Order: sequence, then C-alpha cells, then structure tokens
Amino acid sequence: MRVVLATLLSHYRRHPGQLVMLLLGLWVASALWSGVQAINASARDSYARAESLFSTGLDRLERRDGEALTRDDFLALRRAGVPVSPLLEGRLEAPDGTRLTVIGIDPLTLPGDSEFATAGSSSSSNPGELTGFLSPPWQTRLAPDLVDAFGLARADAEGATPRLADGRPLPPLTLAPSLPPATLVMDIAATAALLESGERISRLVAAPGALAEAPDGLILTRADVLVSPGQLTESFHLNLTALALLALVVGLFIVQAALGLALEQRLGMLRTLRALGVSGRALVAALALELVLLGVLGALAGIAGGVWLARALLPDVAATLGSLYGAGVAAELSLPWHYWAGGVAVTLGGLLVAGSGVLWRAARLSVLGLGQAQAWRAGFRRQLTLMTAAGGVAALVGLALAAWLSRLPPGEGLVAGFGLAGALLLASALWLPPLLGVALAGLTHLARHRPLAQWTLADLQLQLPRLSLAMMALLVALSANLGVSSMVGGFRLTFLEWLDQRLVADLYLRPPAEQFAVIDDWLAERPEVAERLATRRSETRLLAIEPDGTTVGNAVADQPEERHLPVGLYAITPGETLTASWPLAATHDGREAAWAAFRDGAAFVNEQLAVAEGIAPGDWLRLEAPGGDARLRVAAIYPDYGNPRGEVLLAAPHLAERFGAPPGSLGIVLTAGADGAALANDLADAFALSRDSVQDQREVKRIATGIFERTFTITRALNALTLGVAALALLASLLAQAGERRRRLAPLWALGVPRARLGQLQLAQLGGAALATGLLAIPLGIAIAWGLVAVINVAAFGWRLPLHLFPGEIALTLATAVGVALAAAALPVLRLWRTPPRALLAEEAS
Repeated sequence: MRVVLATLLSHYRRHPGQLVMLLLGLWVASALWSGVQAINASARDSYARAESLFSTGLDRLERRDGEALTRDDFLALRRAGVPVSPLLEGRLEAPDGTRLTVIGIDPLTLPGDSEFATAGSSSSSNPGELTGFLSPPWQTRLAPDLVDAFGLARADAEGATPRLADGRPLPPLTLAPSLPPATLVMDIAATAALLESGERISRLVAAPGALAEAPDGLILTRADVLVSPGQLTESFHLNLTALALLALVVGLFIVQAALGLALEQRLGMLRTLRALGVSGRALVAALALELVLLGVLGALAGIAGGVWLARALLPDVAATLGSLYGAGVAAELSLPWHYWAGGVAVTLGGLLVAGSGVLWRAARLSVLGLGQAQAWRAGFRRQLTLMTAAGGVAALVGLALAAWLSRLPPGEGLVAGFGLAGALLLASALWLPPLLGVALAGLTHLARHRPLAQWTLADLQLQLPRLSLAMMALLVALSANLGVSSMVGGFRLTFLEWLDQRLVADLYLRPPAEQFAVIDDWLAERPEVAERLATRRSETRLLAIEPDGTTVGNAVADQPEERHLPVGLYAITPGETLTASWPLAATHDGREAAWAAFRDGAAFVNEQLAVAEGIAPGDWLRLEAPGGDARLRVAAIYPDYGNPRGEVLLAAPHLAERFGAPPGSLGIVLTAGADGAALANDLADAFALSRDSVQDQREVKRIATGIFERTFTITRALNALTLGVAALALLASLLAQAGERRRRLAPLWALGVPRARLGQLQLAQLGGAALATGLLAIPLGIAIAWGLVAVINVAAFGWRLPLHLFPGEIALTLATAVGVALAAAALPVLRLWRTPPRALLAEEAS
C-alpha cells in the first residue's frame, strides 16, 4: 500500500498545478465554512454569557408613571417584605473608545441562584472576596477580553486601577470570564459614585415568580417576556450558515474537477498498477487514503484561513447584531475545541463526497478500459445519465418540500425553506451538463456545413467532462448571488420607503419621564409646532385570540386556547401627518375605517405577530392588563420591517389608560417655514436638556440607513467570495487542461488557421458556454429570490418583502459569467499566442 500510494502521489510531482488546484479548492471551501462557523461560535459564546445576566433571568419592576426609581423606593419595599434587589445601569467609555455598560448590583439582595450574582461577587465561595466587592475601594468585575480596551495585558489586569476616557479611575479590576463583553459589574454604591446618579436607581429585580403581582405604582415585567439574544439572532446565524454551506459546495466543485482531471491523466498508471497485481479494492483504498491526506492538509490550511476571515468580518457582525438585536458580541474570537474538530470533519466529509464519484468510476472500469480514453468518456456519458436522474430526484424533493410548506402555518418551515432552495440549486446544477451536452450536439448538427464552427462546437463538447463541474459551480454561485442581491436590494428599497413613511415628524425628542408632561404642554403653546406625536411602550402577554365572527357581545362561541405569549405594546398618536403615511398591509373595512377604529381603542398588529399566530383583521385579542384582562379588536395589520418581535399597536391615550404604559418619545411636526434648529435650542435652554437630545429627522434616517447598510456587509462579502471561488474553479479547470488543448489546436494551425483565429475560437467557446450558464442562472436566481422573500424571510423574521427585480443586477450577472470565462481563458490563449509553431507541431507529434 505504501508503494502504491507513493506511486499515485508521484503524479503531482509531474503536475504541481493540479496539486495546487486541489489544495486551493480545499482551502477556500474550508476557509469560508470555518470562518462563518468561527463567527457563529464566538457570537453564541457571547450570548451564553449575556443570558447569565439578570435581564433575561429575573423579573423586573419599574415605576408606572415613568419616573426614575430611587433608593427610598427600594428601602420601602424591602421593609414591607417584598424580595427585590436594586440595579443601577449606565454608560461609560474606555480609553480606546469602546462603549461600556456599567452595572451596579447589591449582591446581598440579588437572588442567590442568579449566575450574574455569582459573577458579581462569588460570595458563596469566598466571604473575603464579598467584603472586597462591597467595601471601598470596591472592585470592578469584567470579562478578560475587555482588558485590552484599557491598554492592559491580561497578566497585569488583576488589581489594576485603569482610567476611563475622561480620566476618572475605576475600582481595582477582577476578571470574571462568565460576564458578557463590554460590561463592567461593581457594587451599586461604587456605580452611583462613578455615574454621579445620586439616589436614582435604574430598576428593581426579583427572582422569577417571587412576586404574584406588582406593588402599587409599579409595573412588573416577567422574565419570560424578555427575549434572549440567542433567540432573536437564531435566524441571522442560520442565514450565515446557509451562505457558508453554499461557499463550501462551490469550493468542493473545484476539488471534484481537480480529482477527475488527475484521475483521467493517471489512467495508464492505474492500468499498470492493476497489471502488476494491485487489486481494484486496494487501488480504490489507496486513492481514498490519498484523498484523506490531501484533505487534512487543505482542512488545516482552511481553518487557519477561516480564523483570519472571521477576525476580519467579526466587527461588522458584532455591529449588526448590536444594532438590530441589542446583542453584545465580543470583538475577540472565542473558539471551543469542537470547532477545530468540526472544521476538519466537515472538510473531509465534503472531500469524500466530492471524490466518491471519481472513486466509483475508477472502480467500475476494467483493466483494459483503464488505459483507454474512450472508455473514460463512455463512463462520463453514463454519468450524465445518472446526473439527469439525480437532478430529477432533487426536483421531486423540492416539489415535495414546496407542497409541505404550503400546508404549514405562516411563519414556519425555515429549515424546509432552505431545503427547497438547496434542492432547486442542486437540481439545476445536476441538469446543467446534460443540457449543455444536448445543446452542443444540436448546434454541431446545425453547423455541419461550416467545418470550423462544427469543429469548435465538437471540441467544446469534448471538453464538457472537464468543464462541467466548473460550469456547475458558476451556475450555483451566479444564481445564489443574483437571488441574494435581489433580496438585499428589495429590502433596501422597501426599508427606505418605510422609513420615509414612519419618520414623518421633523424633530424627535426623548424627554425625561418626570419632564414629559411639562415639555408637552410647553410645545403645545409654541406657534411653530403643528403636531405632537407622543409614543409609549410596555410589555404584556397575549392570552387568547378570538377569530372574527365567534364573539357575540362579550360571549365567545368557542373558548380559545390560552397562549400566554409575550408581546410588545407600542403606542402612537394618530395625528393627521402620521396616519396619512403610516403603511397598512391589511384592513377589515378599509384604511379610513381602520384609523377611525384605532382612535376609538382598536388595535393594529404587526406582521410578525399576525404571521406567527394567524391573526387577521377583525379578530379579537385578549391581553393581560393591570386591571384585568383587556379585549382589543384588530383593525389592521401593519408592516414592521426589522422588528424581531410581535407587537400590538394602540393609540397613546388608550395604552396609558388600559396598560399604564409610561411616556416615551415625542415627535414634533413643525409648521411650514419653521426653524427646527431654533426650537431645539429653545427646548434645551428651557429644560436643561443636552444639545443632542433633540434629533433631526434626517439624522435619524442617516443612523437607521447606516445600520442597515452595515447589516448586509457580511452577506455581500460572502457572496463576493463565493463568486470568486466559482471563478477560481473555472480558471483552474482551464489551466489544468491548457496543454492538451494546445495539442488539439496544432492540426488546425497546420491546416492554415492563424493563431489569432484559434485564440478567438477558444474565447468564443468558453464565452458562449458561460453565457449559456448565465442565461440559465437568471430564472434560477429569480426563483431563489422569491424563495428568500416569500418563504425563508417570512419563516425567519415573520414578515414578507415584495419581490423586486433589478435589470442592472441581471445584466451584471450575465456580464460576470462571460467576464469570468474570458478572464479564465485569457491566460491559455496568451500562452498559445506565444507558443512557437515548432512547439505546436512537437506537441501534436507527442
């Protein structure tokens, strides 16, 4: 076996380009897959640390009137026997500009089973450490990956007293690996001194279920209402994984093309080994062992490249997750041991799948057939038949998934949606070589009276076994790129239009709760203010849905199922400016009737909640409310792009009256010609507000658009890398067979065809094949785009986007296909142009 393996590997010493092509395919495939998995693993580690915080594990209390809680409120509740703990939260800035969340806790009253309390004090294991945490100079707990923000080495961090960006010192540092990124934890007294907050505290927390109801004047938010970062970002990471899997598949096309070419060129060697007594089973085993050795090298290189790629993309991913979901992700990779093992296993598994066809073909050929190229081509014809059948099976699987998805409730079937897209891509890729073969055979017959054109088509048909995999990779990459680009472009147009409809006020202000009413009255007296659009927010549970037509008065015909689903409550002021532009996706009695019902106390439901729970206009909702359950009629469904949660919309007065929601923000609509900057300055001077507390509408749009643009940075990067891998596959295939192509061109040159004409023929061959692939990629890309916006996006996020097609993107897809093929053919054509006539004849003679 050792001799056989050494003999097989000696082929790459004579053909180093094929070894480079094979390892390069493994490297890029493994790097893209491993890079995304590294990002996902690091993000999930951050989520796990964040979920140990009280915010997703404890109930919380806030004042019903929206004013800040004080230390006196905490003391009064504790003296009354209410088991609550105070919390103070604020923002600080590290010397390198990192935005820090500082959290002050009282470890003596924080529920003892909270992991956050353990990270904050370790009181259960070391009473002396608790004393250090509670008494001056106190302690600052932080994760080890945060010490770099203060310019410290980890070895020197314990006990250090770094300074913030404004020069103020922090209490001595203590490392706590379980804390989330960019978070400082210290005693509440130290936090109050650092934030200069006086008697104010942010909120009160209690163990889940410890309080049966909220004390008077307070709002109780249950822990199960608060959604964890991992739940919110699950679909985001699934999308990344799907893109990485696509890149892995395209990279493995390179590998399979290289393996097929290497095996075809070693037919004579394989026949000799068989004639010398090596059994077919032993020969296939040696080929498999060769795959494993090369796979390990490629996988290790790919994992190293994936870590580098992950480090490059992680800042954009962290910004995206922080902007969209408020999920903090560490800027430093945190990779568990199974990441490395998984990366090698996935790469080796993909390599064995890619090489299984080659091994099967080699095992099926006879000893005599191994030395005959015609037998190998006959094997490829049989392979085309199998590819056609396999493509039919993939298409049937896709149809079955489509039928199953049509029966699922709205908002479900995310994995099945990806399976449908994958089946569609697989069927199209498998059918591409047979379709190209049939098309070339037909064109060759039509060109029978034009010898040179007939030879060109027949030669391209002869190259099809070696070009098919590269063309399949190009088809998959182009169609996926077109589909994702259409989805992103459509989302961008829809999102910007939605922003214009939502942000109708000229100025936006979030006043302190205790000043809200005073500021609102002050604005009412200003002549330059046309409307004041107040908002409020709260949380509740959806208890039941009563479909339209099942209610008679207050009686319900069929008792609906109890749900206890956490939902958000959001209130707007239905002024003339807002109602004219606010989009409604579906109404019960028309737009005007819906707004009239809304002003009278009816509710609007966002598309996410409507899709997930099957709510339609006219249905009734039963919600948990402070004074007893509240029943609300659904007047309309509205689009709510980007919101990961289900939400019920009410008029601001009704939300304040029925659910006790505290005041939120104020939108200020100005009269024509009014000076917004002057009004903002007057507001700041009259109520001691900061100059940036009043935001201009244009600034809000700029921030929102910036968040959106950064959201899809990684998607665009992976798309570009996938397309680059496909181009690499085509280039590698052409370079690997450049020598044999020159030998076939030598007789044409000897018959008088100029080398310039021969170069044009090569460019026309490949450009035509790529153009045909690009034309097939267009309908496939449109189908992928439809699946993304109508199936996958609905299942992942709960809302549907309109399908937008961009002629520019379609033209770019065709241009990319042809451009990639011409660029890949340019180097062989250039080498042909520089090859002397004697060398061409020598190649033909050989």
